[in-house]
Amino acid sequence: MLSTHSLNFQYPSGTPFIFPDLQCRPGENLIILGDSGSGKTTLLHLLSGILTPQSGDVDAEGIKLNLMNVTERDAFRGKHMGMIFQKHFFMEGLSVLENLKAAQKLSGSTTDIDHLDQLMVKLGIKHLSRKKPYKLSQGEQQRFSIARALANKPSYVLADEPTSSLDDRNCEKFIELIQLPFTGKPVSWIIATHDQRLRKYFTNIYEL
Repeated sequence: MLSTHSLNFQYPSGTPFIFPDLQCRPGENLIILGDSGSGKTTLLHLLSGILTPQSGDVDAEGIKLNLMNVTERDAFRGKHMGMIFQKHFFMEGLSVLENLKAAQKLSGSTTDIDHLDQLMVKLGIKHLSRKKPYKLSQGEQQRFSIARALANKPSYVLADEPTSSLDDRNCEKFIELIQLPFTGKPVSWIIATHDQRLRKYFTNIYEL
């Protein structure tokens, strides 16, 4: 389970954020809803261990991330979490498949070509495996970002505004995609968004 307790964070000279406690059980999905500046991305980065809180705890798989050092947090995130950032950070000089292999290697995982092939097939991008990311359409890049987030068979996928630039149909397709059984184990999706269209697809909603 991923949960927080009495989480507080403040950027230098910034307004302090005081976040409500949240819980996400294995296989459960939730959205963090809020306007720009409400702290959605900050909360996502605290949950993933990219940031550490000034006070409070982030508990993941029974381990307090905030008590780990940077190296330990990076290793934990690589093993247990997938990330979809608001701005895609692909290795532009590598193909789609090479990017996915690199994601496994950087996390310390062994290369699992069968898993990567299955991901690309389910996401409808197998035919794009040799293409460079910059040659993909917006919708193809979105599917690629999902594949990369799932490359290491994570327990949690944390996504920052994944539907903000999608029209209604592609927004629905995104929801359909994240409900597919990708890894053979429960995957929890935690989505930070201002997109009110997502509200109807989730029962676990945290508003900032």
